[in-house]
Amino acid sequence: MFAIFSNLRKALRPMAGIVAALALTACDPSSLPGLGGGGGGGPRINTGKPIPVALLVPQTDSGAAPIAKALENAARLAMADLGDAVTIDLRVYDTGGQAPTAAAVAQKAVDDGAKIILGPLRADAVNAAGLAVTDESINVLGFSNNPTIAGGNVFILGATFDNTALRMVDHARRNGKSKLVILYSDDVAGQLGKLAIEKAATSAGVQIVGTQPYQLSIEGVSNAAKAAGRVVNSGAADSIFITTDATNAAMQMLLTQLPEAGVTADKVQYLGLTRWDVRPDLFALPGADGAWFALPDTQRLASFSARYKTAYGTDPHPLAGLAYDGISAIGTLALAGRADALSTTALTSTGFTGTGGVFRLMNDGTNRRALAVATVKDKQMVILDPAPSNLSGSGF
Repeated sequence: MFAIFSNLRKALRPMAGIVAALALTACDPSSLPGLGGGGGGGPRINTGKPIPVALLVPQTDSGAAPIAKALENAARLAMADLGDAVTIDLRVYDTGGQAPTAAAVAQKAVDDGAKIILGPLRADAVNAAGLAVTDESINVLGFSNNPTIAGGNVFILGATFDNTALRMVDHARRNGKSKLVILYSDDVAGQLGKLAIEKAATSAGVQIVGTQPYQLSIEGVSNAAKAAGRVVNSGAADSIFITTDATNAAMQMLLTQLPEAGVTADKVQYLGLTRWDVRPDLFALPGADGAWFALPDTQRLASFSARYKTAYGTDPHPLAGLAYDGISAIGTLALAGRADALSTTALTSTGFTGTGGVFRLMNDGTNRRALAVATVKDKQMVILDPAPSNLSGSGF
């Protein structure tokens, strides 16, 4: 058990910067004149000429340099897939992984003629870049998944907790589940996950019958499992929603200790806020059997991964597809011949097809992505409800 806790602490260290970024609250660019979330801000372009797009990535950040390269590769793959119909003039700028540098290079990119910014990677850098160019009506398509920085001229491309929570709670409701316990880590990521589930439950008419935080320790996880067991064994709940990332060592502990505390598949439905398929070894644990979790369109992801590997000789980083999606959105609007293709109005007026399926950018700067719902059966992932292929589907 002490070895598990040691692994738990190690697993958390790489997340420290991400969690810190999640905690940042943005200055609100939507309060500036003419740049509200529903406004039309953005420059006009000639779609028959090369479209100047700035890609901001942390090339010299030692921890994120491989991600930066993968993002650039994916952006160039998207450009190749557009063919000759649209030409993207991609200009790459190094943020160094620092928010002040991101702001400076965002301004330089616009001074150099960029009409839209793709990136940066982390929430604080995206926020800084957006604020730096908001007075010039330049939109930023950031790779963050933090909704607190979205709005005004900033859009986030990363998959959000809100999106997944809505999909999962709606699926649970449609399958007769209406009384939910939330089990979440008592940190920033866990709190954000809890809030997303609570919002989704309110929207879907599902009742929250309990919320159980846990400290990141052996004792904390064990106590939380026992507390959740008491709620389930009282008959008050028919489902339990776990926010914990599947790559976190705490998930292994929960999927073992929850069944020991009486949280079993015959009493309650397990729901996951993150993709459990990234840790298929978890499928053998007692709590995983029959659990539900959401993921993008697996066929489209496989197609993108295959084309990326053919082009670059390696598998794409899990975040690489965000850059592909950004270029794809820009290209789709430019293909329509819209002079306002890079405006807020255009970006939020239609849906796009990306590496994980259909997605759309929302007026508040967040996004909605089509998601499938999967389960675990005989230690294998099985798709229960495929991701919709158009915007009218329910899988958003």
